[in-house]
Amino acid sequence: MTERLFWNDPYQTTLDTTVISVSGNEITVAATIFFAFSGGQESDAGTIAGRPVLQARKDGRQIVYTLTEGHGLKPGDAVRMEIDWSRRYRLMRLHFAAELVLELVCRQCGAIERIGSHIAQDKARIDFAWPQNISPLLPVIEAEVQAIIDANSAIECAFSDRENMRRYWQVEGFARVPCGGTHPRRTGEVGGVKLKRKNIGGGKERIEIYLNDMPAARIAAN
Repeated sequence: MTERLFWNDPYQTTLDTTVISVSGNEITVAATIFFAFSGGQESDAGTIAGRPVLQARKDGRQIVYTLTEGHGLKPGDAVRMEIDWSRRYRLMRLHFAAELVLELVCRQCGAIERIGSHIAQDKARIDFAWPQNISPLLPVIEAEVQAIIDANSAIECAFSDRENMRRYWQVEGFARVPCGGTHPRRTGEVGGVKLKRKNIGGGKERIEIYLNDMPAARIAAN
């Protein structure tokens, strides 16, 4: 099983690890800081042994990385992994902002159903099955999200079930939510947010989430 060190310290940007298996252009490593697409959050960008990672995907408890042709790596090789920190940090901030939006929308709308989500470097989105225009709700949700961000509360992330690799994030006094993504240490790191509504078809509503300034409590990468 690939040891997922991005859960232990999502601010770590380099790691010395070992190649475990090689199958053509795909490799696995003993430990990783390189997040693979999951729960709508895009994969990190970066390199392994100086080779660009073209794809990162989960395969059971392993994470498989696709490298370029002719990478020359073999099992047992020591390699250095590096991730693009600016991308990771934006993904973390947008991911947590989206989690706040989702939690608050569900509290406001009760029976609303999430039908999709995606967190990229430029924006996040959440899609809902909802028969009404969700626009009137956005100023309320945006203000509530911003209040949580401005409080600069600690974000706790931990296992709820280590054996089955289930994790959660928690802000004391607000919510505890199952999630296996990467998150900042404090809510203030998200900075300012802007919400926009997009109609994506009958009975479907999309909320797009943007970062509109620098984080209020930025923490540099290691």
